[in-house]
Amino acid sequence: MSAPPFSASPAPSATPPVDDRWRQSHLGRWLGHAMRRFDARVLELMAHNDNVPLALANLAAREQVSAAHVHITRHLGLGGSRLTELAEQAGMSKQAMGMLVNQCEAWGLVLRTPDPRDARAQRIVFTDEGLAWLRAFQQAVAQTEAEFRQDVGVDVATVISLGLEAYAGAYKVNA
Repeated sequence: MSAPPFSASPAPSATPPVDDRWRQSHLGRWLGHAMRRFDARVLELMAHNDNVPLALANLAAREQVSAAHVHITRHLGLGGSRLTELAEQAGMSKQAMGMLVNQCEAWGLVLRTPDPRDARAQRIVFTDEGLAWLRAFQQAVAQTEAEFRQDVGVDVATVISLGLEAYAGAYKVNA
């Protein structure tokens, strides 16, 4: 009698288990953890910044503002941007960025205006409250970077910054 074509259990392997400790300690994992820590600290500082409009500070304090929302803060041009530009710069789909813009518009951070170059298009621009948020974001980033330098030392922070800038710059060139 022949064996069934598909076996319910895999054949035992003669090779020893693979050492998978690398999965917990590779560069991509450290970069991800570092970015989440950095963004969380920035948002924490913004939640307690008196220059942030109260409603936005409350949203940040209640962790309603996420790192995804920070993409708009990082990428929206001071003169405004089209949705497609924002999505591309943030590495997100147009639909996902549209949802973030809708939330930020409801919160009073941004608004949609007609694009003067194309009557069919709209530009997303910061409101006055959004510009106050942006100034607070700049302060929070500066403080978080200073805390980073204090935690790891100026020399290490400089090497990390230069290395990340070179690495990210190589990605932009190759993308």
